[in-house]
Amino acid sequence: MLAFLKSLAMAMLTRVPLVYSALKPTSSPPLAFHQCHKCCLVPISNSLQILGSSISPTSQKGFRSRRVRALSVVAMADSGPTTVLVTGAGGRTGQLVYKKLKERSDQYVARGLVSTEESKQSIGGVDDLFVGDIRDADSLGPAIQGIHALIILTSAVPKMKPGFDPTKGGRPEFYFEDGAYPEQVDWIGQKNQIDAAKAAGVKQIVLVGSMGGTNINHPLNSLGNGNILVWKRKAEQYLVDSGVPYTIIRAGGLQDKDGGIRELLVGKDDELLQTETRTIARADVAEVCLQALQFEEAKFKAFDLASKPEGVGTPTKDFKALFSQVTTRF
Repeated sequence: MLAFLKSLAMAMLTRVPLVYSALKPTSSPPLAFHQCHKCCLVPISNSLQILGSSISPTSQKGFRSRRVRALSVVAMADSGPTTVLVTGAGGRTGQLVYKKLKERSDQYVARGLVSTEESKQSIGGVDDLFVGDIRDADSLGPAIQGIHALIILTSAVPKMKPGFDPTKGGRPEFYFEDGAYPEQVDWIGQKNQIDAAKAAGVKQIVLVGSMGGTNINHPLNSLGNGNILVWKRKAEQYLVDSGVPYTIIRAGGLQDKDGGIRELLVGKDDELLQTETRTIARADVAEVCLQALQFEEAKFKAFDLASKPEGVGTPTKDFKALFSQVTTRF
């Protein structure tokens, strides 16, 4: 397809009246050229003056129009789809993002990073799925090399201690496995990803976190004594300070429901937690991740994300307008 588009562009560029090639050489200095973005060299002075004296205004207009169209075709052919890596692709939200990227192959070349070979096989085992340990910076290279954007969906996951009996009341206790504490996963692991992406020259990083980070006493911090929101917030600040264009999405309570059928809400500083609208479908979070790659209005911004209940309000379709509501950088 790339070769065809370039051939088409060259054919369009060469549809110039024969009078151009029949012109006598002059003693004028060499033509000056401008280089169009990801395109070709375009003469800017003498050639157009010569043509102006030899071709009718109508022909000149047609040539200019064909040239602009041809250059656009070349630019499109050279740019191609955006290569996007989603880490945490084996998780429930990560799988949704990876699937959406695959479905939009005209826009994206999808890559996924999972932590185990078993996880890779469970979601297809294809070549664009990489196995790596985010705590080991060296293992991230193959997956990150050559990407344009990174979507981070990795997170420490607490486990319930065995022996809990809900019939006896009380609350279950949680723990984190050795090496999988929030400090190691949500801080060191995400820092490694940000550093690797920056070194690879990525154009944007989308980081999915959680609401609640403004409250040190939030119940999530007490799970397994992991202070998970503290470490997530530290990684978010590191991303902001990295200089890489970013979008930070702090999702509300995640629900396994269909997306695209609710009105989405954005907020700041956990204000949405004080309302009745503090949950969001995983599918909607996944869609916002992809939409954030499409609009400049989403860059260098951080926001809380939730939704109205199904049937209340108007389902969100205009994501540019949604991102335009956000004014906070952290």
